[in-house]
Amino acid sequence: MTAHELETAHRLGVNLVAVVFHDNAYGSIKRKQLARFGRTSGVDFGNPDFVKLAEAFGVQGYHTQRASEFLPLLESALEQRETSVIDVPVDYS
Repeated sequence: MTAHELETAHRLGVNLVAVVFHDNAYGSIKRKQLARFGRTSGVDFGNPDFVKLAEAFGVQGYHTQRASEFLPLLESALEQRETSVIDVPVDYS
């Protein structure tokens, strides 16, 4: 739940693709809170631009708008054989 592993992976030359399912919340915790308590606490927040965040750590960042774009982006990121981040926005509606 932090971004510092990106610096470590980049520094060590780890071939890692991190996929961020971007929903402006701790989505799984939120659903559990709603199911158990009928309300949430401390799980909604804003997010940074994950592509720019990746670049700030010296790694490649990708962003997808549609589900159909995800697989080609993932394949491309894996082919690069370097640390990268794919930002996947999630809309539960």
